[in-house]
Amino acid sequence: MSSESHSFKPTLGLMDATMIVAGSMIGSGIFLVSADIVRNVGGAGWLIGVWLITGFMTLTAAVSYGELSGMFPKAGGQYVYLKEAYSPLTGFLYGWSFFAVIQTGTIAAVGVAFSKYAAYLIPILSEDNHILRLQTGTNACGDPSYFTISAAQLASIAIIGFLTYTNTRGVKGSKWIQNIFTSTKLLSLFGLIVAGFLAFRPEVWHANWNGAWQATRTSLRDICHPSLGFNITPISGAALFGGIAAAMVGSVFSSDAWNNVTFIAGEIK
Repeated sequence: MSSESHSFKPTLGLMDATMIVAGSMIGSGIFLVSADIVRNVGGAGWLIGVWLITGFMTLTAAVSYGELSGMFPKAGGQYVYLKEAYSPLTGFLYGWSFFAVIQTGTIAAVGVAFSKYAAYLIPILSEDNHILRLQTGTNACGDPSYFTISAAQLASIAIIGFLTYTNTRGVKGSKWIQNIFTSTKLLSLFGLIVAGFLAFRPEVWHANWNGAWQATRTSLRDICHPSLGFNITPISGAALFGGIAAAMVGSVFSSDAWNNVTFIAGEIK
């Protein structure tokens, strides 16, 4: 009987692994969730504070995962760690949850963000461009509710399908796509930072930091009539703690991809 072992061929280097983490973490999340964070905690100071707390948590977890990936250099990431630490059943349940809910939801969210921002450049991809629109009844506010299929949804499905197909063709081709797009993203981000310094205006800086630590919660006065405006309520103590916790849902979501590289530990040189 053959004792030949089967394993992944290590083809990814340090740069490739770094690009996977950077490309997964630096994305649309920070642009999508910052508004929601401000709605929960108010001023710019609390916004920065929430991101700093999330960054500290992410860095701590990444260091821990670095140790774990060195101990268990196998493809599978958290599945492997949970199986080894607790039981195969725990790893099994996590693996299927990750496949059916966790990662699929994240991929869908990124696909939606892609279409949303692509529509600014290609208006035909707008969410308002309905391919199919069927009335299904009324909502809680008494307004008509619709089942719609928009061009944005089709674009999201198309880009997810394309990238999935690319990954099934092998690691070499997909790593080049990852490296090229991540490099472009990083260069654009650095360019945005430089542009911010060049366009710096003291009055804008002071306006942004005026009342930066005044914690507030913003909510609609009437959810059925958004045009009536918002209620801005000062918060402190337990309410502030709850606001920070609610705000961190978005910041943690946008930073979650730091552990993606562990899933391909068996393919890294």
